[in-house]
Amino acid sequence: MAERILAERTLLPLPPVRPERMVALDAMGAVGDVARPLGPFERIVNITAVRRLFVLIALAVAWEAFARFSDNPLLFPSLTDTIEAFYDAAVNGPLIERTMNSLRVLAAGYAIGLALAAVFTTIAVSTRIGTDLLSTLTAMFNPLPAIALLPLALLWFGLGAKSLIFVIIHSVLWAVALNTHSGFTSVSQTLRMAGQNVGLRGLRYVALLLVPAAFPAIVTGLKIGWAFAWRTLIAAELVFGASSRSGGLGWFIFENRNQLEIPSVFAGLLTVILIGLFVESVIFRTVENATIRKWGMQS
Repeated sequence: MAERILAERTLLPLPPVRPERMVALDAMGAVGDVARPLGPFERIVNITAVRRLFVLIALAVAWEAFARFSDNPLLFPSLTDTIEAFYDAAVNGPLIERTMNSLRVLAAGYAIGLALAAVFTTIAVSTRIGTDLLSTLTAMFNPLPAIALLPLALLWFGLGAKSLIFVIIHSVLWAVALNTHSGFTSVSQTLRMAGQNVGLRGLRYVALLLVPAAFPAIVTGLKIGWAFAWRTLIAAELVFGASSRSGGLGWFIFENRNQLEIPSVFAGLLTVILIGLFVESVIFRTVENATIRKWGMQS
């Protein structure tokens, strides 16, 4: 309007009016190539499970090819020999029983470690002394390998499941507490003040505000603690069994190594890997899909 008035006063020609640009929609009602229909191969590749399956198949082929190339079953058995040993140990041998022994001990140690981590982090976010206590203990014990505590565990608890649970707790506690506390401290001050303004205090403040806001960091700590606990358990069982009467999965590997049953050793290692894949790809992924991704906290 101002340009038109100025043009009338100065008798200048009006600037040309830019024509409207009409964009025709494609058959799918979209603009550009965003909604371009994908081909069959592209649709398959876009599935995460399929891509991971391709990776596993490639690793299996590489395993089999390397074993046949080296041609030394005593040092590196083939995948087919390992699967045969796995089937035999699972059906006719003690593999299932040993695996269940390990999982029972792991569940007990992991649960106690998570409970202690929750106590430490709750105290740490409530008081300054708790923060200093957690920071000091984490700096002291987090770098300490759990397997280094095995001699003390044997002296204190004897040869049995209690010693294994002790080293598992050490593996889980500091990793989970450190990640959880880091997640709590990263919560914005605005969100903290909003929670306090609506009356959140104490445990309700931690459970209803800090935990949901820091849940991605908490899940990361849970995954790290699980990995530490699982490998610590297997390493500890290579030294002694899950109890005084029966061993665990690590003891199964150790026994077959002494008997030079190398395919059975690889079958035990394969069991460790399969359990790790299941926990990571099924259990934790289900938790993430139901919480973090559903809440829009992760892309």
